[in-house]
Amino acid sequence: MTTQINAPPAVDYAPLELQGELTVMQELTIEELLNIAQGQVPESQQELHFQLLEKNQNNQLSESDRLLLKSLRVSADYLMLKKAYAYALLKWKGFSLPDFEQLV
Repeated sequence: MTTQINAPPAVDYAPLELQGELTVMQELTIEELLNIAQGQVPESQQELHFQLLEKNQNNQLSESDRLLLKSLRVSADYLMLKKAYAYALLKWKGFSLPDFEQLV
């Protein structure tokens, strides 16, 4: 007979610098997880990201612009990982997830 443990989703495959934050998320309330899951990159940050991408396409980035672009990309990537993990935790906690069409 196999004992099944209802463990939270693993964080092992997330970047090391994000694993601690993801682990802490396991203790958050449904409302807190929903706030994370529905979070978005601020519009001003999106605009800056697009401007830097355009400059990059035209080979007009300075070294500081390159570092900023990298930072913005990593920040957006981490937000997406946190959102995905929040949804995984919501499902793990028995919350009924919205259909894909409701998320778009």
